[in-house]
Amino acid sequence: MELDQSYILEKLSAPIFDVISSCADKMQVETYVIGGYVRDLILHRLSKDIDVVCVGSGIELAQEVVAVLGKKAHFAFFKNYGTAQVKYKGTEVEFVGARKESYNRDSRNPIVENGTLQDDLNRRDFTINAMAICINKERYGELVDPFNGLTDLEECRIKTPLDPDITFSDDPLRMLRAIRFASQLGFYIESETFDAIERNKERIHIISQERIIDELNKIILSPRPSFGFELLDQTGLLAIIFPELVALKGVETKEGIGHKDNFSHTLKVMDNLAKTTDNLWLRWAALFHDIGKPCVKRFDNKLGWTFHGHEYKGMKMLKGIFQKMKLPLNDRLKYIEKLVSLHMRPIVLADNEVTDSAVRRLLFDAGDDIDDLMLLCEADITSKNPVKVRKFLQNFQLVRQKLKEIEEKDRVRNFQPPIDGLEIMNMFDLPAGRTVGELKSAVKEAILDGIIPNDYEAAKEYLIKIQEEKRNSKQQ
Repeated sequence: MELDQSYILEKLSAPIFDVISSCADKMQVETYVIGGYVRDLILHRLSKDIDVVCVGSGIELAQEVVAVLGKKAHFAFFKNYGTAQVKYKGTEVEFVGARKESYNRDSRNPIVENGTLQDDLNRRDFTINAMAICINKERYGELVDPFNGLTDLEECRIKTPLDPDITFSDDPLRMLRAIRFASQLGFYIESETFDAIERNKERIHIISQERIIDELNKIILSPRPSFGFELLDQTGLLAIIFPELVALKGVETKEGIGHKDNFSHTLKVMDNLAKTTDNLWLRWAALFHDIGKPCVKRFDNKLGWTFHGHEYKGMKMLKGIFQKMKLPLNDRLKYIEKLVSLHMRPIVLADNEVTDSAVRRLLFDAGDDIDDLMLLCEADITSKNPVKVRKFLQNFQLVRQKLKEIEEKDRVRNFQPPIDGLEIMNMFDLPAGRTVGELKSAVKEAILDGIIPNDYEAAKEYLIKIQEEKRNSKQQ
C-alpha cells in the first residue's frame, strides 16, 4: 500500500495538530500521532480518538497545549495511567509519554516505565496499530512503521508485532481485540497469531467480564457479526465466555430426520438484523432468541424434532446469563426477555390466518417494542428455500398492516382498561379484592377480543351487563 502523503497532510492540517506541533518543538520533544488514529487515517475511516505519544512527559506537553489553546480547552489528568486528555471544540486528544511495559502473569495491568518510541510501538497489540506519524515541524507527516503495518493493512491481515504467545499471555484481552478488529474491518487473522489465541485461550479467565462484554458489544455492532462469533468459536474462546451459545451447535439425526444447526441459524439471524438496525440490544436479542432450544429439544415420531416452549425457557434463562456475564440487570434485560418470549408469536400469525384478536393481543403484549419484535422475526426467516422466505415475508407485511390498522382503530398499545379498580368498587359497592380484579380483567379481555371498543362508556355498559348476568344466574 502506497501512503497518500497529501491526504495524510490534509487530515493533519486541523488547528489542534498545529498547536501540538508548535508546543512539541518549543519543548524539544519528539511527538507522534499513534495507534488507531493512524490506522483509520490510512484506511480513510472516521476516528474520534486521537492518541499522541511524545518521547518525554505527555502530561507536560498537554499542559503546554492547553495554555496555548486558552479557556476553551479542557484539561484532565489521569494519574493512575500517567495520561492527560485535552478537549477542544469537540476534539479529544489523549497525551502520554513513550513507555515500555512488563507484565505479571496474574494480571493484565503492566509495570510501566519511560521508554523510546520503539519501546512504545513494541508494546502495541497488532502491527496495524503499531504505526506512528511524526508531527514535529521538521518531520511533519513522516510515517514510522517498524513492523510493516502498512503492508498488513493492504493485505487485510491481523498480526502481532512481537511473539503472539507473549503478546496474548501478557494481556489476554488482546485475543478478543484481534477478533474484534477482524470482524470490524473484514480482515483475517494471520495463522501464527490465530494459533496463539487457541493456545492461550484459558488466559481469558483473568479478564474482567466488563472488558469482555465491551469487546463483544463491538463485535455485535460490526457489519457482519457472525464473522467475529465464528472466530470466537474456532479459537475456543466462545466456549469459555458464552457456553450457552455454543450449546446451540450441532445437528442430531433420528430415523433419517435432522434439525437445523441452531448456532449457525442464530448467527444468520444476527447478520440479517445487522442489515436493518444498529440497535445493540436488538442484536443481543437475536443472539439470545433460541437460547432455550437445547433444553426443550425432543424427538416425536409423528412431528420429528420439536422445540416447544423454547421461547419461554429462553426467557427464564436470561437473568442467570446476564448475571454471570455482567450484562445490565435493568430495562435492557426486560427488553430482551420480552423479545425472546414473544418472538414466535408473529411467525405463528404469518403462518396462519391473521385474526384481529391475535394481532390486538400481540400489540398489547409487545407495546412500544412491537417494531423491534417485527424486525427480529423477519430476520428469523433463514430458510434456504426462496419461495418459503418470500411467502413468510409477504405474510409479515400483512401482519404489519393489520398491526397498523388495529393500533389506529383500538389504541391497544400499552393501554390500561378505561375503568380502573377504584371506579369498579364504587359502581358495584365492592371491597378491594379478587372480584374487582376479575372485573377489570374481564374488560381488558373483552377489548382485546374485540367484543367492545376501547372506550369508557362501552366498558361501563359491559361491566353492568356481566354483573346483571351473574345476579340472574344466581337467582336461577
